[in-house]
Amino acid sequence: MRMPRLRKRNRDRNKPAHRGLAPTAPSPTAVRPAHPWGDGLSDVSIAGDPLAFPHLARTDLPQHPTTVAGYARLVREIAADRSRWEPLVRYDALTRWYARLETGPGYEVWLLSWLPGQSSGFHDHGESSGVMTVVRGELVERSLTHAGEGARALRPGGQRVFSSGYLHEVVNGSLEPAVSIHLYTPGLTEMNQYGADSVPEQQVDSDSRTGAETH
Repeated sequence: MRMPRLRKRNRDRNKPAHRGLAPTAPSPTAVRPAHPWGDGLSDVSIAGDPLAFPHLARTDLPQHPTTVAGYARLVREIAADRSRWEPLVRYDALTRWYARLETGPGYEVWLLSWLPGQSSGFHDHGESSGVMTVVRGELVERSLTHAGEGARALRPGGQRVFSSGYLHEVVNGSLEPAVSIHLYTPGLTEMNQYGADSVPEQQVDSDSRTGAETH
């Protein structure tokens, strides 16, 4: 199963093109239009080259994470910022709902919702590693490791970190909806599904493909 990749919105895609007109710097005394986007110009064409305006070339922005610890920290920060993800949550009675929260060089972050009884089925994430955390409700993870099959409850405040090829199933076995945040690195391009009788033996025997829990 593949998660669809959402196209980034381009608010100027359908704006009429202005050809032959060189952008000019706005006069300090110029009257601003009631609708800033009424002229069809993008923010880039209005502001010009950010490097030409020191106040636009910010240097205080956080760097993108590149390590497992950095990815885990990013997931904790996003989970703690409820105003960022809570207004986006939706529930779908037919399937798990999901939306992409963030992308960066070599990773992407997804928001998922789970109604009671909804399950991912046994699957791996191809070549992607990841971090997941529950931000609302409770989920149950069933996994296959070198020690056999195991299950654990996933509640807000904890994290699961897994490497590529890690085989597990996540299900909402409670009576209340649940919401979780998942980071994949590199960005998720494949999810291989496995039936109960078709779990590959090599997945069980590999220590390097098990998940770890952090707090």
